[in-house]
Amino acid sequence: MPIRLLVVDDSALMRKHIRQVFEAEGDFDLAFARNGREALDHVASFRPDVVTLDINMPELDGISCLEQLTRSGAEARVVMVSSLTQQGAEVTLRALELGAVDFVPKPDGTVSLSIDRIKPQLVGKVRAAASARPRRARGLRDRVLARQAELERGAAKVQAAATRGALGSAVAGVVLIGVSTGGPRTLEDILPLLPAGFPWPVLVAQHMPSTFTGVFARRMDGLCALQVMEVDRPTPLEPGTIYIGRGDADLVLEKRLGRVVANSVASDSSLWHPSADRLVRSAMQTMPIATLTGVLLTGMGDDGAAAMTELRRQGGRTIAEAEQSAVVFGMPGELIRRGGAEVVVPADGVARQLIAWSRRER
Repeated sequence: MPIRLLVVDDSALMRKHIRQVFEAEGDFDLAFARNGREALDHVASFRPDVVTLDINMPELDGISCLEQLTRSGAEARVVMVSSLTQQGAEVTLRALELGAVDFVPKPDGTVSLSIDRIKPQLVGKVRAAASARPRRARGLRDRVLARQAELERGAAKVQAAATRGALGSAVAGVVLIGVSTGGPRTLEDILPLLPAGFPWPVLVAQHMPSTFTGVFARRMDGLCALQVMEVDRPTPLEPGTIYIGRGDADLVLEKRLGRVVANSVASDSSLWHPSADRLVRSAMQTMPIATLTGVLLTGMGDDGAAAMTELRRQGGRTIAEAEQSAVVFGMPGELIRRGGAEVVVPADGVARQLIAWSRRER
């Protein structure tokens, strides 16, 4: 059965090239709109499975259109088409909060040349979105604060344990998170729930361009009790800190001068970056296996599944996000299929599991 795709872009040339891309695939039923106002009319009549939505358009821009789609209860999954600028990153993260499934970079320069460069991403993300779990907008900050209040009693105990441990350069445990499609929203369901006294560093390989990861890290730092930073150079691991891997590179653990450091290194031949597989394998070469906890969250493909399966086989801990909360069940589903998931929980149970394990080690 064909995927019903509505393409929304004010550029006639862009619409033409996107038409050519998806007509060549052979299993898409296409419709087109020039702005958000037309898009809303087409959603009602065409009933698309997926909408690709440009951000900057006349009459009704992409964000305003997305807000109205969300309020209307439309079932279409939205993939934003975003410019690779800091402003574009901030707006795109807002769109993901509002319920967009994913985003693709807007071609720059000559569209006819640039479209070929983004074609694999565009087609792959639209296909993934067609079967993704819809996400709804929510009042993020109020919800996070309410959930944090539920954990306040335990936070004092964890804080005391962390103080007694005085980890310094001797890191007692490390959390390694791999995540892709749907990741920013899912991480917002998890990381803000880790209390201020959480004793382990958390490293995050979120598939994302480099222009987005710094903006995302600053955004998460404003939401989390723990400090959140982007890794763009060798950075010593500290307890209770969240490290976001820089996009278009890989996040790894290394030992330098007797200390464990997180570092951003040139990407390898992996399809997605930062690579979850490479992060986990570097940690296994650097840290005692028993100190490592792998967490594989929503995303298409299988990045992280092989490495985390091996991590569990050698005695580390692993968590896979349950299908009921995953936007795209590819990555965590593959970890489960390989027998590499010690625990399977919805996204809102991941922080609770990590806190429980960190207490057990104290």
